[in-house]
Amino acid sequence: MMRLSALLGGTLPIADRDIAGITCDSRRVESGFAFVCIRGTAQDGHVYAADALKKGAAVVITEEAQGLFDEVTVSDTRQVWAQMCARWFGNPAERLHLIGVTGTNGKTTVTWLLKAALTACGHKVGLLGTIQNMIGERVLPSGHTTPDPYELQSLLALMVAEGCDYAVMEVSSHALCQNRVDGCVFDAAVFTNLTQDHLDYHGTMEAYAEAKKRLFSQAKCAIINADDAWAATMCDGITIPVTTFSAKTTADYTAREITARPDGVDFLLQAGDTAARVHFAIPGMFSVYNALATAACLLALGFPLSAVAAALEAARGVKGRAEIVEGPAGVTVVIDYAHTPDGLANICRTLKECCAGELITVFGCGGDRDRTKRPKMGRIAAELSDRVVVTSDNPRSEDPMGIIEEILVGVREVDVPYIVEENRARAIHAALAVARPGDTVLLAGKGHETYQILADGVIHLDEREIVAEVRG
Repeated sequence: MMRLSALLGGTLPIADRDIAGITCDSRRVESGFAFVCIRGTAQDGHVYAADALKKGAAVVITEEAQGLFDEVTVSDTRQVWAQMCARWFGNPAERLHLIGVTGTNGKTTVTWLLKAALTACGHKVGLLGTIQNMIGERVLPSGHTTPDPYELQSLLALMVAEGCDYAVMEVSSHALCQNRVDGCVFDAAVFTNLTQDHLDYHGTMEAYAEAKKRLFSQAKCAIINADDAWAATMCDGITIPVTTFSAKTTADYTAREITARPDGVDFLLQAGDTAARVHFAIPGMFSVYNALATAACLLALGFPLSAVAAALEAARGVKGRAEIVEGPAGVTVVIDYAHTPDGLANICRTLKECCAGELITVFGCGGDRDRTKRPKMGRIAAELSDRVVVTSDNPRSEDPMGIIEEILVGVREVDVPYIVEENRARAIHAALAVARPGDTVLLAGKGHETYQILADGVIHLDEREIVAEVRG
């Protein structure tokens, strides 16, 4: 139970009262609840305001006055909802050292690396992200990259209750636009990179960048990839201290003497006048940047260089991120979440550098998402692979073959052998059937996911199981 004035953090236009619960879902309204009306893409909560009061709600919070007796109107219900959730759970973020990681690619890996490093340094750490949520070593399911405010604050409160002193979270551009992390102050905010994605939602790269940049308005310091084309935009106008990292130019923390290995990368981590050798067990140049982002964040927070280097050396891969699984004899199979043009290019280049034979890439593009990246990804796969198998990702409500045809526009610009197989399981079988000892088969786009979203529902699809079937 909480007083309405405490929940809203100020004076009220109606009489103060006790609130038994809070929700923005009209189906969950109970007697004494506060119901917050939020406009979504498919539903508008204002439509249900009067019904919520009939069901016993103590108050409705609206953005547009409905002329109701027990009503409080505010300028932004999404913002107010997030703040209410934080207050309802006792502002748990204030009792945690909170680190947020944003960017198109690398968020999951960087958050996992940060958790591993902080744990190695003796801290109990919570994790919020795409693959799963964690409290220490306890695993909880994850529905979104960044949870909705009620779930987010409840998880943070649980972390506090179970003794966590740090929490690391992926912060998506959607979450920032929708005010999901309002009520949180981050000790550090990390920017990994910005490449084309989510333009179906944001419209332009500039709007996408501004969405990411919002994270810095809630942070005490910024950790920024100086090599990214959008770094200057991220730094422009922010008033908090900025720490930069780079593998190419001058920055606060840099990677030098980089050596690529089939099973990882070695580099010299330079921190001012001091340096440490890092042996990192995930291959690829993108792994250098993920390791650098992790190191720069920890060093900016005051952790010693020796501990940071040791933690990076001890770190292992993340499920669905350059994950190597056992394939048929002599064939290397790699599962990776790459679902953007930049992500696909990065993993293809990495594997091509260390592939003894041919690189065979199996991929598709998600339905109901940015269509402009489909031919781009088709061309990237064709240019950087020896063979391509074009298939489905998560087609959602779209016709799978319609998506594939848009991908093929790019594939056909390059003279490369390709196979079209809409059924993803059969596509994997087809790729492994043509693979020879020494070849590498890249399964791109699904990563950690063990399901496929079709127009008529969700089906089980775990690429590891399919590879195991072929392996026998």
